[in-house]
Amino acid sequence: MRFTKKTHACVRLEKDGRTLVIDPGAFTEENATDGADAILITHEHPDHFDEGRLRAGLDARPGAELWTLRSVAERVSAAYPGRVHTVGEGDTFSAAGFDVRVYGQLHAVIHPDLPRVTNVGYLVDGSLFHPGDALTVPGHPVETLLLPLQAPWSKISEVIEYVREVKPVRTYDVHDALLTELARPVYDTHLGNLSGAEHHRLAPGGSADL
Repeated sequence: MRFTKKTHACVRLEKDGRTLVIDPGAFTEENATDGADAILITHEHPDHFDEGRLRAGLDARPGAELWTLRSVAERVSAAYPGRVHTVGEGDTFSAAGFDVRVYGQLHAVIHPDLPRVTNVGYLVDGSLFHPGDALTVPGHPVETLLLPLQAPWSKISEVIEYVREVKPVRTYDVHDALLTELARPVYDTHLGNLSGAEHHRLAPGGSADL
């Protein structure tokens, strides 16, 4: 598959002429869903789910479909009958020619006083895992882990331990829009030296063949 990073948590996956987009949120480029055959949303927070960008993608491509959890599906399903699918942990489905398995249930803890929303991660073609906003360990080997690098709910030691537990071949940074360029070398060094996996990052718009 061809993997393209968009700003923050959004990625595009392409295979056999079809495109799957995950988490086109408010920090992501407005054209993130252009040409998408399928869209996956991990949870309802606006940096992962921008309703305008999502509707634009579904409107522009009448055959496009959405897979997401109930809190997001309820907001858009009436406008797209038969095209919005509600998923939860353990579900499997095919989207735009990609085989997808769902893992996880809850968003990471931001603060004990804040309620936790539902969050799911997606394992694509048995090899690439996007966890959304949680350090979910899928019960399946992972070749490429899309690594939530920086968030109000995480610290670098937890990110490193997460990689060690998942044991992927490689990681690519996502969830990084709030990280300054000044901090990048610090994260690169720690992950490169301590995580046990190949550590990669792409600028928004950059691509890699996986």
